[in-house]
Amino acid sequence: MVHALSVIAAEGIHNRDLWYPTILGVLVVVAAVGLFVGTPILLLATNMGTRLGFLVGTACLSGLMVLVSLLWLTNPSPVNTLKGRIPAWVAVESIENGDVAKSNIAAVRDIDNSGRAASEADATNLKAAVDSNLILTKNEQTGEILSGAEGKFATYQAATDYLVKNNQVTGGGGLFSGTSIDFGGGWPWVHISLHKPQYAVVTTCKVDPSLAPAEVPYGAKPPVPKCDPEGGTQLLVLERDLGSLRVPPFVAFIAFSLLFGLTLLALHWRERDLQEAAARVNDEADAITKAAAVSTPEPV
Repeated sequence: MVHALSVIAAEGIHNRDLWYPTILGVLVVVAAVGLFVGTPILLLATNMGTRLGFLVGTACLSGLMVLVSLLWLTNPSPVNTLKGRIPAWVAVESIENGDVAKSNIAAVRDIDNSGRAASEADATNLKAAVDSNLILTKNEQTGEILSGAEGKFATYQAATDYLVKNNQVTGGGGLFSGTSIDFGGGWPWVHISLHKPQYAVVTTCKVDPSLAPAEVPYGAKPPVPKCDPEGGTQLLVLERDLGSLRVPPFVAFIAFSLLFGLTLLALHWRERDLQEAAARVNDEADAITKAAAVSTPEPV
């Protein structure tokens, strides 16, 4: 019987359907929360009472989540914790014939004067972003171009069909970078609105097809690709998206901090009510004692 159940469970795991992983995943999460949270609250309720046990259990859980969300907020975590969008380059416009004066962004139009060459790390990230925007998406099995799945400015079928001639970057940093008041330059806690937009202009050109031989002899060095003199140049303008990597843990920290504070306040109010009730009982007892002493006649 046990062997048959194990075989059925194994078949259910390998055959993905509505039960696995959807329903089974939901049941696992519900059972884990019920065991982790419900068991301590049940033990506290049997020893302290339902309301007090619930308040103490909720305060402990929310306090733990405050500490955990602080760890998520301040340290990189190897597990799949709450995360937002990671920083990335996002294509915003494409300019034909390599004329930056045609750009709709003032910082890009002045990039020849205020810009700088991209670093090696930025150039690598820019190449990946350019590939995702300029290359048509194909079906891996059939090789057909998928309609509607291409990049924003897709014009090439492969990464070897074009060359990157130049990478320029402008902007970035805090609004007051370089002055005595520097907010947001190197502080990840400052709001994104205090950062200046950063743009990159990537100059690309079409590879000259006449220089690509049909077959390269074994052991021979392939020819160096060059730009097609009649293909012109294309400028791809990308904007740096700083992302929202720390926003979800920050929201969780604020939410659990409020819950933790409310539960502590409820416990404080309950203790004050008990103290006032005990004080009233003592006052009533003292009043009864005094009244009894006054009404009792003194012995002659």
